[in-house]
Amino acid sequence: MNEKYPQFTFYGLDFNLTNDLGVLVSAILVFLLVFWLSRNLKMRPGGKQNVLEWIMDFTNGIVKSAIPGSERYTFNLFAFTLFLFIFIANQLGLFIELDIGKDTWFRSPTASPVITMTLALAVLVLSHYFGVVFRGFKGYLKGYASPLPLLLPINLLEEFTNFITLSLRLYGNIFAGEVLVLLIRQWAFSGGAINFVSATVAEIAWQGFSVFIGSIQAYVFVTLGMVYTSNKVLPE
Repeated sequence: MNEKYPQFTFYGLDFNLTNDLGVLVSAILVFLLVFWLSRNLKMRPGGKQNVLEWIMDFTNGIVKSAIPGSERYTFNLFAFTLFLFIFIANQLGLFIELDIGKDTWFRSPTASPVITMTLALAVLVLSHYFGVVFRGFKGYLKGYASPLPLLLPINLLEEFTNFITLSLRLYGNIFAGEVLVLLIRQWAFSGGAINFVSATVAEIAWQGFSVFIGSIQAYVFVTLGMVYTSNKVLPE
């Protein structure tokens, strides 16, 4: 994995094409998947409609476990979309990594801390916004002094630590997985048939395990995002 990425500047802003392409491809794949699964819906579901409804029930369950009240209906679609996007983004770099010259043009977007921090920031900003919507501005501010005004500094610090842990947990797991895939591939071409066969077996096993890890990380990210949201939305 190279440490250099293609960039371009637009009106003084630098854009990382590797991140942009990864996010764009992930978004397109999510749209195409949901579009395909949602065609020809029937009252008695079968086949691909069952898959779509299972994913929706799964993400709705995540929301319900964190926000049991009627407020949860506001976040069902958000959790569904977020889970699919992170799941697909986590898997991309396991199967496709494009290096041209000294630049990496394509990898998992969630292997970049910029992307995971952006996702975490989006979740936390929405949680604060809906905290004001559901509890009012006074109730929202009161939450920082709950259960004791003495805990105000700790509650403020917690907002920062939530952002760091939510973003870096996802980044660390996906980045480490891609680095290990690269090391296995280098092992395969280090010389000798035994090394090649051994590395091929190791990569197949690791690819399967990485799919599981990517799924777990998508689940953990959405679950924690909904827990943080419930802390802002639900009254103490």
